[in-house]
Amino acid sequence: QVRLEESGGGSVQAGGSLRLSCAVYGDTGLTFCMSWFRQSPGKEREGVVTLDAYGRTKYADPVKGRFTISKDNAETLVLQINNAKPEDTAMYYCAGVLRRQCPPPLVTDFNRWGQGTQVTVSS
Repeated sequence: QVRLEESGGGSVQAGGSLRLSCAVYGDTGLTFCMSWFRQSPGKEREGVVTLDAYGRTKYADPVKGRFTISKDNAETLVLQINNAKPEDTAMYYCAGVLRRQCPPPLVTDFNRWGQGTQVTVSS
């Protein structure tokens, strides 16, 4: 019954920054692997970054050095986007799965999803 809800998306020029938030509602005491995915029109949903229960992170190559995942508290997951690029344009989704360690960031391995927040980066 855990529910995820993203916010913070919007339009930004290349080189700009955005802060995406994922509010977690429900049993926040459970141990989850958390992640951010993104999907562009006509493309498959791809994993951006994962954060496991031990604080370990794994970033996809295109976002390394520019994106940062963090937790404000037990109820809020954050994705900081810096130096945004046009290719970052996508719908961004917060996702979770009940396990301490994160699996490879495949859509089928996550069973808790938010509705997404749109990020548009202009040249």
